[in-house]
Amino acid sequence: MDLLARMREICLALPETTERLSHGEPTWFVRGKTSFLTLAVRGHHENTFPHLCCAAPPGVQAELIAENPDVFFRPPYVGHRGWLGVRLDRDPDWAEIRELAVDAYRTVAPKRLLAELE
Repeated sequence: MDLLARMREICLALPETTERLSHGEPTWFVRGKTSFLTLAVRGHHENTFPHLCCAAPPGVQAELIAENPDVFFRPPYVGHRGWLGVRLDRDPDWAEIRELAVDAYRTVAPKRLLAELE
């Protein structure tokens, strides 16, 4: 399965999630308004490798980058807001990717939708 198909499967399984292009990249939104994850299949700007950028709870970005800088990075434009970059060109752990996507969703989704996850 290709990267886009895998991310669609993960993200569209979350309540009231939609997908559309944003800045030329597939991006997933909660209720069509708030983005929580973007996939850069061919890379983006100086990051010329496939990766995703996702919302992250406070402190998670720094923790994961310190723990594994070969996989995690601070993405341009949204990194200052705590978003996390995740390389997908190094045999990604898809269970971990799913967990990161769900955490990204939880970071931006309203409480009513969070209750649907439980």
